[in-house]
Amino acid sequence: MSEQKHGLQRFRRPPRFLLGLLFAYLFVFLALCKMEPQPIILRVGLFAGSNWDVPQGNSYAYIDEVIAKFEAEHPNVKVVYQSGIRKEDYSEWLAGKALAGEMPDLFLIPQNDFNLYTNRGALAPLDTLAKDDANFELADFYPTPLAYGRSSEAGPLYALPVECVPRLMFVNRTLLSREGIPLPDDDWTWDDFLSICQKVTRDTDGDGRLDQFGVYGYTWQDAVITSGQKLFRADGKASYFANPRIEDAIRFTIALHQTQQGQTVQERDFDLGHVAFRPFSFAAYRTYQPYPWRIKKATNFEWDCIRLPRGPEGKNTSPIQTLLMGINAQTKQRQLAWEFLKAVCYEKENQQKLLTLSAALPVHRGIIENATSAELFGPAADEKSGRSPQAVSRVIEEGSLPDRFPQYSETILLADREIQKLIQGSLTETNAMNRLPKKVNDLLLK
Repeated sequence: MSEQKHGLQRFRRPPRFLLGLLFAYLFVFLALCKMEPQPIILRVGLFAGSNWDVPQGNSYAYIDEVIAKFEAEHPNVKVVYQSGIRKEDYSEWLAGKALAGEMPDLFLIPQNDFNLYTNRGALAPLDTLAKDDANFELADFYPTPLAYGRSSEAGPLYALPVECVPRLMFVNRTLLSREGIPLPDDDWTWDDFLSICQKVTRDTDGDGRLDQFGVYGYTWQDAVITSGQKLFRADGKASYFANPRIEDAIRFTIALHQTQQGQTVQERDFDLGHVAFRPFSFAAYRTYQPYPWRIKKATNFEWDCIRLPRGPEGKNTSPIQTLLMGINAQTKQRQLAWEFLKAVCYEKENQQKLLTLSAALPVHRGIIENATSAELFGPAADEKSGRSPQAVSRVIEEGSLPDRFPQYSETILLADREIQKLIQGSLTETNAMNRLPKKVNDLLLK
């Protein structure tokens, strides 16, 4: 009996030993977990391809560079995004994420979608975050790209600009040189523009049909921007189509169209070197100017860029397009999202990389004007005249912000239909000019 009892005691000791060993392993495991916490996931909404509708080799090149640097500075953070979402599908994809309650912590905001997300309360206001950050200054941004992120001129800030693109006038240097016409300077006027277009528009091969033209793609809205008068009141409740400057801009556009003598100028005419001027985004210039895009797009002429011509009481102002990024109002990582937003939009070292990784331009002041001509205009830029990084910086500094009230798209379509009839000569000018303001204002008041 005694031996049996001792045998049972010997049998029961190992479980106690194993239990102690198990507790020891558990302690070590918990200690290791405490030493190596799970990473914080920061999700970003992006689309593939260029925002500026130009060819782009690696559309994620810039964001990947920013993520690599950010993760190195924040070892416990992992920044992730879903690749392969096309720009044309992005708005629908983001809307689907919102409906499913799976919105990313930060996301790109196409220019035309900004009002949609602010009206739905999807964007976190940024003013307090900006004010409380000692390492951040709103004044370091160009004013027009920054203004895109506000719901109104004095409204809350809901997004920061990532990159921007001005609209400039592209000039066929070869054609002007052949016609003995010097490249216009940045202070040129509507009269200068019209005079050159009239001089170069002609039949060069004697077949009785025009084959060389002054301009392709210039619109009445380009003329309005440089007229010195806005089209709409800030709240979108009234228009200024009856203003004499607007009427002058429309008449100027009609005069330009009349130089074509009823012929339609095509994009191919410009590509073949048969057109002197074409308004274009600066992203297109940066894309097509260097090899190989320049070789593919335009093989037989040199081209340059200058400001849009100004009206008698206007300025050589360019509209500025801007790509925005904002923070999801429901994110649980607001401060961390703010730090990443700054990395993308504000940090100078990162923004500098846009000069080589994007067709667009940085929004942080001090980068463009300090860039070399080759960085901005291409490797052959130093041999050209009439351009400088400082001039491009001034264009953005003085750029025009578009109207963005809710009825804008519908209203501008109505106005454009009526003005195109005028330009094409299918309406009597006096009557049409009188009817246009009433039609537009009636729509705005609905």
